[in-house]
Amino acid sequence: MKNADIAHLFESIAYFLEVKDDNPFKIRAYRTAALSIKNLGEAIEAVAAEGRLEEIPGVGKDLAAKIMEFLATGTMKHYEELKTETPEAVIDMMSVPGLGPKTAMLLYDKLKIRNIDELERKAKAHKVSGLPGIGDKTEENILKGISLVKRRAGTMTLKEALDAARDIIPRMKKLAAVKRIDAAGSLRRMKEAVRDIDILTVSKDPSSVMDAFVRLPMAKEVISKGNTKSEIVRDDGVQVDLRVVEPESYGAALVYFTGSKAHNVHIRQLAKKIGLKVNEYGVFRMKDGRRIAGRSEEEVDGALKMAFVPPELREDRGEVDVALEGKLPRLVDKRDIKGDLHVHSAWSDGDSQIEEIVRACIKKAYRYVVIADHSKGLKVAGGLSEKEARSKLKEIKTINGKLKGFRILSGAEVEIAEDGSIDYSDDVLKSFDIVIAAIHSGFKQPKEKLTRRILRAMDNRYVHIIAHPTGRHMGVRDPGDIDLEAVFRNAAATNTALEINAYPERLDLNDINARAARDAGAKIAIGTDAHTMEHLDSMELGLAVARRAWLTKGDLLNALSPDELLKSVRK
Repeated sequence: MKNADIAHLFESIAYFLEVKDDNPFKIRAYRTAALSIKNLGEAIEAVAAEGRLEEIPGVGKDLAAKIMEFLATGTMKHYEELKTETPEAVIDMMSVPGLGPKTAMLLYDKLKIRNIDELERKAKAHKVSGLPGIGDKTEENILKGISLVKRRAGTMTLKEALDAARDIIPRMKKLAAVKRIDAAGSLRRMKEAVRDIDILTVSKDPSSVMDAFVRLPMAKEVISKGNTKSEIVRDDGVQVDLRVVEPESYGAALVYFTGSKAHNVHIRQLAKKIGLKVNEYGVFRMKDGRRIAGRSEEEVDGALKMAFVPPELREDRGEVDVALEGKLPRLVDKRDIKGDLHVHSAWSDGDSQIEEIVRACIKKAYRYVVIADHSKGLKVAGGLSEKEARSKLKEIKTINGKLKGFRILSGAEVEIAEDGSIDYSDDVLKSFDIVIAAIHSGFKQPKEKLTRRILRAMDNRYVHIIAHPTGRHMGVRDPGDIDLEAVFRNAAATNTALEINAYPERLDLNDINARAARDAGAKIAIGTDAHTMEHLDSMELGLAVARRAWLTKGDLLNALSPDELLKSVRK
């Protein structure tokens, strides 16, 4: 698929235009289109072939023509022209969160900085502060941003990894020689950041499988090709490793190559204590070397006297001991989800009308959706005035009157102000079914102030959920400095749920914090924060976080029926 390539080009064009101080609406258009293409659930080549490019949110006639140009020629003239006009070092520096085009140009002109490493050295030597408009605090933030970029380097989001794997596995599955195939590694554990993709397969004809693998259309480079293992680099830079194993070892290999390393070490130690040896080939008795298990993962865990441990829990966070007691929870799964608790419509900054969203949610077998558009405090996102909010409520009531077996819950994503107050009056707030409160600015405030804002918002009787509680945005912004223990306690005390925001670059709360919140007595809500139809599919990512957090359906508001949900939040 060329989705990632085209999204990257559009994002780059947006950066180039920023440097030129071009029209902000044009810049936003490229960014919107890039995001839509990145989240597209199908190959853009297929969309283009069917003449549907202009159906992609944010893609009009002009951008569709540029996409067609790239698909036909492998290049984009507008991108190439802008690239020659903009120093590469400036674009490199603009990848640092918070470092805008004007500051990047200033650093390039005044300090002759050519790359991020050089910028880091200059900032650490305090040679950046003192330039026009740059003080000590800005210099400190630049260093934090560089640290964020370096931590993200070489990894992809869970969604990117899933998309890459789903581009390869179905192709390989079509081969007659492939009998079983699964992703392994950190992707199978559904970690929020994935480095490489590992795939395991069973076949009686490994050489034909390897030949097909290295000839995949997205294989840009073949790192190695062997009889049972090959490695390629995709055209988007992602490394993919494929191994062929024997049927009687497939379960043991899945356990071994799924990991984590700490989990594997723990079960090897456990095996040794009971006279067994575990490796990627199976479970063996140490006294005579006989293999006693290995065909399935359940067989491997059973041989160790453990209950089956789901891949998402294999992080050595107590799962082995609990599995030995047979007390692992039944993790929440897709079938338990009855609705999406955070979706934006065209009333604010969403791309779709409410009726379109409803149809999409009904296809997912949901029973309800919370339409939670932004409030008046977030004007940049088309936040609704109180008058507009009341008009939206009327539309929801009208549409609900036509529906059977499905319900739209009226909602709002309201702003938590500097003092913790909410930007709608109580009279408007109480008219909504679900009120979601969120912070969208001031993430660098002191810990005490940020925490106090959230605590006060939770004390508002009409606030039911806190959205993306830590404010993190992977690769862009670290979590805010918040006293999470205090937030979790107050969430339980005020019956305010905390959100797992399923947006691919957020996943906030993360798995560790979601588990801690649940342990403190707080309820959890999963919201996709969808702004397009494609974003609704991110529920899968939110579920992955919930499962890694050991959550059951009893911990999630999404597992409640509409009436049960409303009764629960109004306590």
